[in-house]
Amino acid sequence: MAQAEFDNQAFRQALGSFTTGVTIITATAPDGTPVGLTANSFNSVSLDPPLVLWSLAKTSLSVEAFNKAEHWNVHVLSQHQQDLSNTFASRGEDKFSGIELEDGISDAPLIPACSARFQCRNTVTHDGGDHLIFIGEVVDFDQQALPPLVFQQGQYAMTARKPWEEVALSAQPAAPECSYNEDLLGYLLGRSHFQMLYRMRKVLDEQALEDSHFFALSVMNIQHQLTIEELNTHLDYTGHSIGEADVKFLVAQELIKELDNDVYQLTPTGRETSLHHIAQAKAIEEELIAELGSGDVMALKLMLKRLIHKTDPGLPDLWSEQGAK
Repeated sequence: MAQAEFDNQAFRQALGSFTTGVTIITATAPDGTPVGLTANSFNSVSLDPPLVLWSLAKTSLSVEAFNKAEHWNVHVLSQHQQDLSNTFASRGEDKFSGIELEDGISDAPLIPACSARFQCRNTVTHDGGDHLIFIGEVVDFDQQALPPLVFQQGQYAMTARKPWEEVALSAQPAAPECSYNEDLLGYLLGRSHFQMLYRMRKVLDEQALEDSHFFALSVMNIQHQLTIEELNTHLDYTGHSIGEADVKFLVAQELIKELDNDVYQLTPTGRETSLHHIAQAKAIEEELIAELGSGDVMALKLMLKRLIHKTDPGLPDLWSEQGAK
């Protein structure tokens, strides 16, 4: 039976099912020029002695520089370094421009703010088909509590830790006949929102403010001058709106003031009050980051932004400079 033709494209796609970290490998060429490239082929080889490897295409312009380098550094990128990854994956530009390199044990460039860094002595190079496999001995390393950038199915991805056991919110999470249970996305979003802002309500109660007042002050802290109609377009998705009685109350509390043409803006007291609310919300967020981890929170934010984008009923852009006055 004739062997089926090997499909390189399908092979590449299948390999993409394996999620990898993203690294930048750096070295110094014999002429003193810094070289660097993005690679996701990095892997560990041995703990004793500490050995790691990565591979480089034989067609790469940096092959000679890495072959002759006595040392090279591996930088495991953090989620904030996607642009840096793109820069080092490109050709024809000064990749190190604007980077404040740090001193290492060798002359190989050392990039800051990474999840982890491994400074290596180049020990063995193996032929690996259309690639060269570089094995290095780790002579120094460091790590920061920064969530790593990962790559999966041809695009960047984010990681979120999965507990060994499923998280159950109730002792008996079985679905009732209506199939409304704790796994319903709307329930999870709503409950997490109200639980997270539960402490905010104590602050609002102390100031005799309603939820609609909190939302209005928050919007006016960004969009500085609005009519009531414009303000309510920003509040529509919350189910709240500002009416004549609310306006009179906020004016009486010296939180907002009326300008010409029925336009309102925050007073200094109103801005200070809104900034106090924002500071409280940020403090709650920092506590969540400490509990959940920055990587999980960043992944959550990304998913929520995608969800908001998909369900947006056409709300005005709150942070649009065009709308800011």
